[in-house]
Amino acid sequence: MKVGIIGSGGREHAICSQLKKSDKIHEIYCFPGNAGTSKIAKNVDIDLNKFEEIKKYILNQNINLIVVGPEKPLVDGLVDYLKKSKIDVFGPNKMAAQLEGSKIFTKKICEKYKIPTAKFGIFKNINETTNFLKNTSFPVVIKADNLASGKGVYICKDLNEASTAIEEIFNGKFGKAENLLIEEYLDGEEMSFFSIHDGKNFKCFGTAQDHKRVLEGDNGKNTGGMGAYSPSRLINKELEKKIIDKIIKPTLKGLSNLNTEYQGFLYTGLMIVKNEPYLIEYNVRMGDPECQTILPKLETDLFDILISCCKRKLNEIDIKWSNKKSLCVVVCSKGYPDTFDKNIEIENINKIDLQDNEYLFHAGTKIENGKIYATGGRVLNFTSLSDDFLKARESIIKNILKLDWSNGFFRKDIGYKVID
Repeated sequence: MKVGIIGSGGREHAICSQLKKSDKIHEIYCFPGNAGTSKIAKNVDIDLNKFEEIKKYILNQNINLIVVGPEKPLVDGLVDYLKKSKIDVFGPNKMAAQLEGSKIFTKKICEKYKIPTAKFGIFKNINETTNFLKNTSFPVVIKADNLASGKGVYICKDLNEASTAIEEIFNGKFGKAENLLIEEYLDGEEMSFFSIHDGKNFKCFGTAQDHKRVLEGDNGKNTGGMGAYSPSRLINKELEKKIIDKIIKPTLKGLSNLNTEYQGFLYTGLMIVKNEPYLIEYNVRMGDPECQTILPKLETDLFDILISCCKRKLNEIDIKWSNKKSLCVVVCSKGYPDTFDKNIEIENINKIDLQDNEYLFHAGTKIENGKIYATGGRVLNFTSLSDDFLKARESIIKNILKLDWSNGFFRKDIGYKVID
C-alpha cells in the first residue's frame, strides 16, 4: 500500500512515523513534509492550495490513502475535491470542517442543540464591539471567527487589552474578519479530548493538556502550543460520559441535520468546571503538539484504524494503548510567536541519540545538502514515554541540552500541574 500525508508540521511527522510501523505500507509520501519526514518518506514539493496538482500526483503514483493533517486544506474542501476522483481520504469534508473554520458556525450549533459552552455575542465592527465592552465586566475572551493557527484567542483582563485584540482582529491579523466573538470567561482547567470518526461510528482517541502560552507558568502570548502531556489529569469515566453525551453526540446530530457526517479526527477543546465540561472550540484534526504526545502511545496499527474509517468499519477495530504517560516539549525559534529568523542551521541535531520511548518530531525544518535548517516558529518536538511524568520531562530536557541550539528556546515547566 502507498499512503500520502498532507502537511509539513510536527503532527504530520508523528503520523508519518506511526504509519511507518505498519507492515501493510511500503511507501509514504508527504506533501510537502519537512526534514524529519524526508528520512522516512518521499517529500513532494506541491503547493497545498493547488488541489488539481495534488490530485494528479496521487493518481499518477497510485497512492491508496491520503491523510490530511492541517486545518486549512480541510476547511478549503480538499477532502471533497479528492473524493470526486474516488481517492480514499481520511479527514472531514468542507461542511463538517466548518466546526473549526468558523467559531460562529460552532456556537450556533451549541445554541440550537443546548451544548454547554460559554455565553457569547457576535460583533461586526470595532465601534460596536468597543461600545459593548465599555459596559461589560472583565475578564472576557475575544476570538477571531476564522482560522488563526491557534493564535486568534485573547483572554483580556481590561478594556485596554480588549481594544488591542479587536483592533488586531478587525485590521486583518488573521485574514479578513467580518465578525468576532466575545465570550464569558470560564474559570476552570482546560483539557483536549480526541475522538476518531468514520461517518457512522466513533471512538475515543486519548486526552491531553496543551500549554499554549509562550512563557513558563502559562504566561505571555498565545502560541500554537509549547508542549503537552497525556493523559489529562482531569479525565475520569464520569467526565468522559458527559463529554460524549452532552457535547460530541449533539454536535454529530447537528451535522447530520445539515445533511453531512463527520469522518476524521475531532479535537474537542474543553474547559472543565467542577467536573462539568464546557466546549471552548473544535479542531477538525489532531492537535499539534497533542498528536506528537498521544500517537507514540498507540499500539494498534494506525493504518488499520484509518482505512477502517474510510470503509465506515471503525466499530470492527479494537484500539489499544500503552499505559505509559507521555510528555512533549516544543523547541521554538527565538522571537516566536512574534518575529524570528529563518533558515538557521541546527548544527548538533545528529548528536541526539534517542533511547527507547524517546521521540524527536520535526516541525518547521528543511534539509539542504545534508544540513538541517529551522524554517518556522515551532521547530522540533521532543517526546518521551515513561511511568512517571517527571522522568519523561527529565529525559526530554537532557536531549534538548545535548542539542545546544543557540537560536532556540523552550519551556522547562511543561506538565507542571502533574509534576510535584
